Amino acid sequence: MSYDLVIIGGGPGGYNCAIRAGQLGLKTAIIESRGKLGGTCLNVGCIPSKALLHASEYYEAAAKTFPSMGVKITGLSLDLPQMLKQKEDAVDGLTKGVEFLMRKNKVDYVKGFGRIAGKGRVEVKLADGGSQTLETKNIVIATGSVPTPLPGVDIDEERIVSSTGALSLKQVPGKLIVVGAGVIGLELGSVWRRLGAEVTVVEFLDKITPTVDAEISAAFQRALKKQGMKFELGHKVAGVEKTSSGLLVTIEPAKGGPARTLEADVVLVAIGRKPFTEGLGLDSAGVKADPRGFIPHDGHFKTNVEGVYVIGDCTTGPMLAHKAEDEGIAAAQIIAGQWGHVNYDVIPNVIYTDPEVATAGKTEEELKAAGVEYKAGKFPMMANSRARTNHQTEGMVKVLEEVATKKVVGVHMLGSGVGEMIGEVCVAMEFGASAEDIARTCHAHPTMSEAIKEATKGVDGWTMQA
Repeated sequence: MSYDLVIIGGGPGGYNCAIRAGQLGLKTAIIESRGKLGGTCLNVGCIPSKALLHASEYYEAAAKTFPSMGVKITGLSLDLPQMLKQKEDAVDGLTKGVEFLMRKNKVDYVKGFGRIAGKGRVEVKLADGGSQTLETKNIVIATGSVPTPLPGVDIDEERIVSSTGALSLKQVPGKLIVVGAGVIGLELGSVWRRLGAEVTVVEFLDKITPTVDAEISAAFQRALKKQGMKFELGHKVAGVEKTSSGLLVTIEPAKGGPARTLEADVVLVAIGRKPFTEGLGLDSAGVKADPRGFIPHDGHFKTNVEGVYVIGDCTTGPMLAHKAEDEGIAAAQIIAGQWGHVNYDVIPNVIYTDPEVATAGKTEEELKAAGVEYKAGKFPMMANSRARTNHQTEGMVKVLEEVATKKVVGVHMLGSGVGEMIGEVCVAMEFGASAEDIARTCHAHPTMSEAIKEATKGVDGWTMQA
């Protein structure tokens, strides 16, 4: 069977690429080995983690916040099996929805493991046995990423877990040690802390969320500590020993020093992710990867091999589902002979804890390192009327404007629901808005988004509400 486009990998990048290609009239096939479309994000990542984050926020709010608002609850208890079931129900409904979108857009869905077998050929080891060869004019590699292993620590997905296992623990651990203070570790750590676990985060660096603006990162850590999360920064895990009663985790200072042992019931290894390209036939096809395993592209998603493109986590750039989606759409349009582009300076990044962290553009540290003259405006959530009414006063909004161009080049927020607020900023940045443009745009009152307006006023020194 011959195609215009064959996509290897059915995650957000791959399936959005397939939908757009189908809309543009390209005869398209998508190959996925998992047995369900949606990739890591939909099956064992973004979606199930948000289902647990949302449910656990309800549980904690019922116990700690409702009484202060005059809502009294008696007999509150946790039904963990039901909480996990509603998570699986959400995943199941969405994966079926993606499969429907393939049919709607006339995309052939092939279940199996695909590998490039030469120019214009993709061999598929079919999930139900046997193999199939697809002939195609173009190939898109969209195979995503997998958890980075911790040397010397074997993940069994029961007591020593990756993010996958942490989404399906059969009971709330008494003590949970999270290795890695990045997005995944903090999100899943916060889920189990809310449900009753004592959570300790071990991080090699001396700060959490290392890519986040330093001021926001520090405020974020203070908020998490206030909630009861403990941190061992500047430490590395030297080993994990299984015992009959639990786990013994040996940690050492990153810069050298005596080791200590921490007790745990469960250890979550969340030290990052790496591109998944094993077994894809890259060498035989001549597709080059860098030393870390990422497949580079020419800026238009073309690899060094004619007719082979790459998108998502297995190429350079932030490992984010929405980045992969935009790349998939752009790649499909380029293959169809149209224009396709992704603005990597305006890709939002959200940490879905409570409070949330939402960022877009450059940090202060990046601007200083590049020698860019800028102005900053800040506004505390404590001074926002809706935040005070909702008892959600933790956090702040920070806006950075480049002096030479008067364009907003970075926005960094900590607060409840800021993941929804970042979209406004991204639209403004895409259109080259100044801080004044946003400040003079009418915002509804009372809303959390007024904090953005006040922070942009602050860039030019006329914050009014604080």
